[in-house]
Amino acid sequence: MAEENLPREKPETTPIAPVDRSTWSRPWAQLKYFTFQPAIFPRLLGKVSDDARPGDLVSVYDKNGNRAGAGLFNPRAKIPLRVVAHGTEPIDEGYFELAIRRAVELRRGLFKLDEVTDAYRLINSDGDGLSGLTIDRYGDTLLCEVYSLGIARRLPRWLPLLHELAGTRHARVQVDHDLGSLEGIKPSTFNETNAAAPRAVKIREHGVRYEVDFAEGHKTGFFCDQRDNRRAIAAFTRQARVLDLCCYTGGFSLNAKVVGGAEEVTSVDLDEAAIAQARRNANLNQARLKFVHADAFAYARQMQTNGEKWDVVILDPPKFIFTRDEHGNWEGRQKYEDLNLLAISLVKTGGIFVTCSCSGLLSLEDFEAHVIKAAHRQNRRLQFFNRTGPGVDHPVYSNCLESRYLKVLWARVV
Repeated sequence: MAEENLPREKPETTPIAPVDRSTWSRPWAQLKYFTFQPAIFPRLLGKVSDDARPGDLVSVYDKNGNRAGAGLFNPRAKIPLRVVAHGTEPIDEGYFELAIRRAVELRRGLFKLDEVTDAYRLINSDGDGLSGLTIDRYGDTLLCEVYSLGIARRLPRWLPLLHELAGTRHARVQVDHDLGSLEGIKPSTFNETNAAAPRAVKIREHGVRYEVDFAEGHKTGFFCDQRDNRRAIAAFTRQARVLDLCCYTGGFSLNAKVVGGAEEVTSVDLDEAAIAQARRNANLNQARLKFVHADAFAYARQMQTNGEKWDVVILDPPKFIFTRDEHGNWEGRQKYEDLNLLAISLVKTGGIFVTCSCSGLLSLEDFEAHVIKAAHRQNRRLQFFNRTGPGVDHPVYSNCLESRYLKVLWARVV
């Protein structure tokens, strides 16, 4: 997460007050400003005790010397301090087991996700008080993404507990090469764990089966965040002609056909590996879909020229915006507007249009404004009837609302 991606804290005008740090729990870190943000960038970080080592769990104190929580420290990282818990009580390593148990209970106990799927987000980083760790559960395998040295050092001893709580047997751990180098995470740390894990697994979701290929897939191999939205599309596809633009591995397409009973589904994606996986998923469900390996912009323009129309059009493109800077994100915003214009032009009058954005730096209101402009540019109107996001397995803490990213707009085109 880049520093520019976060809302700016209002600087305090008074300097850090003189305090007696001799009684503080070591190792410790002091904040320059009052903030409840979990990500503490260098500009927010004050003094750090000289015994604090990379990967340590440190006590966190505010600028006035009051205990404010605990976090994972790494001076060489872009985010040198990740606060995992806020509060005035001392926090030790036992916190992490409590956080893991609480996260698993949310999915398996409170929301009973196992009743509808064996694929869901088990740990959602800041949303579960485990900043720097994302875990998706796929059948008997945990797919872990690590962004922090402190997490990387502790994860091996957490895995037995995670397997016990989730009922899983294997784990694969992914660390981005550049981030790993910056954090100081050794690539060999998880070699043995990864070698014992399967390359691919088969999962179920609302009665639809998928294969998740960890070697070929984007991110963690499957987009668990769209589960509820994939299910919801089936309500509009009975005997319908459906177009799924940027179909990835066919999640919306298969729900439209298998669950929703669509007459015809056309699935388009530029990623050749994704299309190949979508074909395998269709075969798993004995579903006949029409696959097109093509760029969504080029395909939509050609269909626009051909005068083609569909009853339901789904648009779920990749992330287009990577910076908060207005000059830097203009191109991404334009892509959203242009692609939505093309997609809307392919919807029959009275048809259903579902459009998504996974760009966390684009607000729901701004995304909606671009979609509306795209419709109005061709003198069409959208009758919005829903705005949704990710499922309940992607919780967001109130002190880190910027971790919301997925936005889905549902409309009838008139």
